Amino acid sequence: MKNKTALITGASSGLGKEFAKIHASKGGNLIVVARRKDKLLQLKKELEAQYKVKVLVITKDLTLENSVKKLYNEIKSQNIQVDYLINNTGFGGIGEFHKQDINRNLDMIKLNILALTELTALFLPDFVNRNHGKILNVSSTASWMPGPLQSIYYATKAFVTSFSYAINEEVRHTKTNVTVTTLLPGPTDTEFGKISDMDKTVLFDNTATPEKVAKDGYDAMLKGKLKCVTGVNGTLKMLMKLIPFSPKRFVLKQVYKMQQFKK
Repeated sequence: MKNKTALITGASSGLGKEFAKIHASKGGNLIVVARRKDKLLQLKKELEAQYKVKVLVITKDLTLENSVKKLYNEIKSQNIQVDYLINNTGFGGIGEFHKQDINRNLDMIKLNILALTELTALFLPDFVNRNHGKILNVSSTASWMPGPLQSIYYATKAFVTSFSYAINEEVRHTKTNVTVTTLLPGPTDTEFGKISDMDKTVLFDNTATPEKVAKDGYDAMLKGKLKCVTGVNGTLKMLMKLIPFSPKRFVLKQVYKMQQFKK
């Protein structure tokens, strides 16, 4: 960290905000990206005052066409070298697929999959060419199973995990110092739970703190690990152990049950 620049998407709250605080505390500069300019400016003010680092605020809705390319070009035009790419932005939504707003689900795919993929595609060649750079892709333990009542979210995270694991192996063969790490948190106490309504389910009865999840993920990224699983509560931990040995129908029923609203 010191004097290294981290680009963090979804930095206005939750894990993104915690990643920014951790990196700044180590003397690293930041590019923070999100839609809410006021939240980003407040974060910039706090981090620059406390840690004497440079924080560049870029307000961007990454679901919009060409927004990722514009973000990349804006950073390049300022001659800023990105050392760490933390693809954190994303959202979920609970409910039966046939009753959900298709446009919201398509935006979820654009943000959770397309934006992450394009950012990785733009920055990874730079990292490989200069033999330096680290990527942290924020996935979820949800990626290991189908998610009835959150079908799109679980499916997007399955993509993130599979994609990230694969390019981790690819960059190992480049013989460079570039690494790709996947963060797989369990239910975490962030705005995600409230926005997605997951905070109304038993799955979110015992959540991890964003501070711990972000620290575990950041540390794993620095070490160049393949993955980091953290913040897994008892109910989910038991299900995860059963998944490889259980009939698919059993897993589906258990996930469906955990994601129903509490009465």
